[in-house]
Amino acid sequence: MYIKTLTIQGFKSYRDQTAIEPFSPGHNVVVGRNGSGKSNFFAAIRFVLSDAYTSMSKQERQSLLHEGVSTAQTMSAYVEIVFDNSDNRFPTGKDTVILRRTIGLKKDEYSLDKKSASKGDVMNLLESAGFSRSNPYYIVPQGRITSLTNAKDHERLALLKEVAGTKVYEQRRVESLRIMEETDAKRSKIAELLSYIATRLEELEGEKDELKEFHNADRERRCL
Repeated sequence: MYIKTLTIQGFKSYRDQTAIEPFSPGHNVVVGRNGSGKSNFFAAIRFVLSDAYTSMSKQERQSLLHEGVSTAQTMSAYVEIVFDNSDNRFPTGKDTVILRRTIGLKKDEYSLDKKSASKGDVMNLLESAGFSRSNPYYIVPQGRITSLTNAKDHERLALLKEVAGTKVYEQRRVESLRIMEETDAKRSKIAELLSYIATRLEELEGEKDELKEFHNADRERRCL
């Protein structure tokens, strides 16, 4: 699996529709002068594949629209990535997978193979192909290496756990333990309720026998 085509329109410095292709299945190098759009090229990929741009305010959404053009002209932007899926890394059964994300001041929409899709569906598909939301280090943004070299030991350890996926395991383990504790508490409450019901049934059974004896005695009294 690899990116075949990246199409950008209205996103950051890309005002007009720009299709970037072809990409190599191996390594690709992006070069250009300062301000030519290299950083925004990678930002566009992150925009579709990661959780880097979520829960944004109106101002943050505006910052993603083409810089230097008034909002009256640029009301939305989109990034579309076409993947070569001949190895079926995405379990769709198709040789090509097309993901698109469109954003505006009041909208944030996804599409899969030219059909509208929810963010959850797209993220689940990405995760099935190895693009884990909990381990987003398939993209290393500028400055990440420098911050790593300056990080403290416990911060590096936390990062290694995150990259290795153990952090996800630990989070799920904590969540599983919490669910087990809640389940045990519910079982205890259910056991108490069943015990109360059993005791109450015994009491009602006794009251039924007493009532039966009363009716029998009352019937005998009337016969006399």
